[in-house]
Amino acid sequence: MPWRGPSYPGEFPSLGWSIGTWIEEHCVIPDGDFLGQPYLLTDEMWTFLAWHYRLRPTANQDEWQNAWAFRRSQLVRPQKWGKGPLTAAMTCAEALADVRFAGWDSAGEPVGRPWATPWIQITATSEDQTDNIWRALVPMIEQGPLADLIPDTGTTRINVPGGGLIEPVTNSGRARLGQRITFAPQDETHCWLEANGGWKLADTQRRNLSGTGGRAVETTNGWDPSEQSVAQRTSEAKARDIHRDHKMPPRPSLANKAERRRSLRIAYGDSMTAKPGSPVKPWVNIDRIDAEAVEIAEKDPGQAIRFYWNIPDAGSGSWIDGGKWDALAKPRLVAPGTAVVGALDGSDVDDWTCIRLETEDGYQFTPTYGPDKLPCIWNPSEHGGQVPRLEVLAAVDEIMTTYKVVRFYVDPPYWETETDELAAKYGDKRVIRWETYRAVQMHAAAERLVTDVVKADSGFHHDGDPTAAVHVKNARKAARPGNRYVLKKASPGQKIDVCVTSIITHEAAGDVTAAKLWPAKGRRKLIVMK
Repeated sequence: MPWRGPSYPGEFPSLGWSIGTWIEEHCVIPDGDFLGQPYLLTDEMWTFLAWHYRLRPTANQDEWQNAWAFRRSQLVRPQKWGKGPLTAAMTCAEALADVRFAGWDSAGEPVGRPWATPWIQITATSEDQTDNIWRALVPMIEQGPLADLIPDTGTTRINVPGGGLIEPVTNSGRARLGQRITFAPQDETHCWLEANGGWKLADTQRRNLSGTGGRAVETTNGWDPSEQSVAQRTSEAKARDIHRDHKMPPRPSLANKAERRRSLRIAYGDSMTAKPGSPVKPWVNIDRIDAEAVEIAEKDPGQAIRFYWNIPDAGSGSWIDGGKWDALAKPRLVAPGTAVVGALDGSDVDDWTCIRLETEDGYQFTPTYGPDKLPCIWNPSEHGGQVPRLEVLAAVDEIMTTYKVVRFYVDPPYWETETDELAAKYGDKRVIRWETYRAVQMHAAAERLVTDVVKADSGFHHDGDPTAAVHVKNARKAARPGNRYVLKKASPGQKIDVCVTSIITHEAAGDVTAAKLWPAKGRRKLIVMK
């Protein structure tokens, strides 16, 4: 028999209701004054379980791996909301409860069955992070009814009767390709970066889960958009079979107490504000959270916004507001023969090489080159570990013949010879050395672009190049004497080269405008008919 169908608008089949009931019957509060008392779910937690365990109405028990509506889920909530205890309770359920689809009963209700040998990996990028769940999981088992069902708990593994296993793993630990895991709570994925192995860890576990029909649950705070964390990548993925539960309030003015508290109540929901008739009492105190957030905001407002208001925000020292940069994306075609300025920031074996162009009306874009119209951005790792200099020079030649290039700045380190050759070929009034290591000039150029991004009437806009957007958001201010700054990376594994090229390109545009070097636009002659 198939699913019975909705009994009210919007209803869908889910094992989440029966799994939530199992959790409340078997799991206990793992710490604090109410240690050992039944662990009760808030309305938000019930909703998350219902969606995570949502089933396709046409699911067939013989193809149970395809029964789920979502391959995995992401839960984004602020500090102290209760993400750790919730995923600990889900771990208990995945170890013992009926969490696999087994068909429909005679009334058309979904039926589940347990994993025969569950293998659960509580995962983070460090041992300290895995403790967020592990320290809730062990007492949740030992202090309640589950102690009789799972008698063998430890500090590094929990043996589930019948051959199952629960273990904490990190990117440097026991997570290996090919392991037949069945469930993976992935904690603090806003900290899972390419540089610390987080991307690879997430990909490895997802492949392992796909082989068994298992699934993952990501829990995270709001992330720093400049870091391209796993949390951000999941949130921005185009896949429609990922459930994303992100409760994000209006961004408050940190100087306005009333705004702060209104947004905090939205972000924390049931954990801060009592629901009429609910047996669950709030455990988060708004006065304490507000005070902590304000103190952190004094030094790093971005961190406070991410951790307490659950809003993605760039970290302290960010060079530019990533949202304002994104808002200026207005892609268009630039016709051959158009007057432009440009810049080349070259590298050799580590940093990227890039060319950007800008028109007189302030439109900046990454040009393309060659028969395949490839973007003029070169990552050495995609070219055998070294920038393909001949390709770059070919691209410059193509740009020079395609557009009317008024001025072309080149950052010469590693490219001194090529810079001289280009100046000789196209004229030293067009191709000009522009050294980015000069703190005074680089600070002024960076400030010029920031000002024109922020000003509503500056006219600056760009092509929305995704690599440029990432590099812009990666950039941080590094202080220099004289109340100046240069740009640095937010973390060692990131790149900002396209951002630097954008700054130099915009500086070239400003210099050409100041010197009145843009070619005069042709005027139409008025012909008077007699």
